[in-house]
Amino acid sequence: MDLNPPTGSEISIRRGDQGPLIIIPAKGSPARYFGGLFLLFWLGGWAFGFKSVLTKLLSGNGNAFEVFWLGGWTVGGVLAAYTAFRIFRPGVPETLLLKRASIDYDAGIPPLELNTYQKRRNFWSSLFVKRLRAELGRQELISLRLRETEEGNRLTVDIGAKRVELAARASEVEREWLGRLLADRYALPQIMLGTVGKT
Repeated sequence: MDLNPPTGSEISIRRGDQGPLIIIPAKGSPARYFGGLFLLFWLGGWAFGFKSVLTKLLSGNGNAFEVFWLGGWTVGGVLAAYTAFRIFRPGVPETLLLKRASIDYDAGIPPLELNTYQKRRNFWSSLFVKRLRAELGRQELISLRLRETEEGNRLTVDIGAKRVELAARASEVEREWLGRLLADRYALPQIMLGTVGKT
């Protein structure tokens, strides 16, 4: 069993009492910070607009449209502030703790990429990402598959009725290495699949 990641990989392995811990960094494009800076400047203008209309309404000089506008403006500002927070927040790495008979899996939190809508993932689900933590026992590990798709390979495991992609931010070579490592360590049947459509 080869515990050494491929040459040039940013994946690291820590050895501990419970077993090796595979750490897949949550790397993101530095270009996302440009979007974050734009949102910070936009929020400065947002604050002036908010204050101006709120002051007018509190003085009793506002109208129904300005009440409606202020509600939409507030929602937009909250979403922009949360998006900026997600852009500048450091990512949490994905980890797999390889125990004797199971894996403690933590999906981590990837950095927010503003161009995510162009990829497979839905922008809104990546904005409000939920951190998945699960124990992958024998039943889940048997479902481990390396699937070839039009966009490259995907290493997946089924957790109940949900198909989870492991090492989504790793390279194809790193996913192949991880798939072989897990198959060898847990004596899994053949995990390689031929080319399939998007799944």
